[in-house]
Amino acid sequence: MIEVERHGAFSVNGVGLQSLSFPLSLSVREADGSWMVDAAAAQVGELVDVLVRKAHDTVVVVDLATNSFLHEDFRQRRPSLIAAEQGVDCTVHRLGKWASGTCGLGEELLVLRRECLPRLLDGSWSPYELSLVDVPTVPTPAQLDEIALVVGTAAGGEPVLPGLEGSRLWFSGHDDCHVAIESTDPALPASILGRLLALLVGSALTDVGGVSSVRVPEPDGAAMEHLIGESPHWIGVVGTVSGAMVTVELSALSQRWRLGQKPPERVDHVAGFDPVHGVWRFDRLRSFAPAVEAVGGPVLTSGRSRRTGVPGASRRGPGP
Repeated sequence: MIEVERHGAFSVNGVGLQSLSFPLSLSVREADGSWMVDAAAAQVGELVDVLVRKAHDTVVVVDLATNSFLHEDFRQRRPSLIAAEQGVDCTVHRLGKWASGTCGLGEELLVLRRECLPRLLDGSWSPYELSLVDVPTVPTPAQLDEIALVVGTAAGGEPVLPGLEGSRLWFSGHDDCHVAIESTDPALPASILGRLLALLVGSALTDVGGVSSVRVPEPDGAAMEHLIGESPHWIGVVGTVSGAMVTVELSALSQRWRLGQKPPERVDHVAGFDPVHGVWRFDRLRSFAPAVEAVGGPVLTSGRSRRTGVPGASRRGPGP
């Protein structure tokens, strides 16, 4: 069960000049022993507990950019000052001039315990760039320089973890909406898809109910694994919303969804959540793969409407 706030990523982000609802998107691939997930829409604060569960005891924040913590001249405060403001104990490692201006690297790295991540990323502020990696032991200064070198020279779209011995989690977030997560745990993609569905449904319920937050259980992990087994690329939009049922129309894609692309007219699955009984149900509309049994009850039937989007992204309301 998770708490979905009214000003989460699905609520504050919109698509196009009309600020249409932002779709759920997920793309999964395996490379060199890493499971790589590109997904939207999620704020890092909405995923931080998932990251904590997947990470080693020590985490290194390698990049942090935000407009939430600024000096009087509008320069961003250093990450170490932000951590201090959040009451987080960490070790600071300043990078040399060789790293200055390198994409994906800040001026300093923060080394902290994984249990400190929820305090640092508590949802009270928003990073528009954030990258972090876990490490098996507390790193030395030389090892931190090596981490920075690997991250700074990594090719776009290629796995990072194979170059970092012992690490099992990499996270990179953009605009506190789009996330790229890499893990050696094959269960990660299903965890992220289930979280996104719960966040999208919760956002719809807060909008229609005019409440500040709702509690939503995540769908069964086996159902999420089945969907990913059918297709590694998905997009989903809210279908119907009421106090008795919220539906999400899911369409399998041939490749990763990108901002500006219209959702397909075809709907392959409908995920339905009954907020009265806290039950998820799934309806498979197309027979391109073996059927998945409904989770928590009989199969849900739904209309096959599809709202179309237009290029571009926008903010629909105040962020955290």
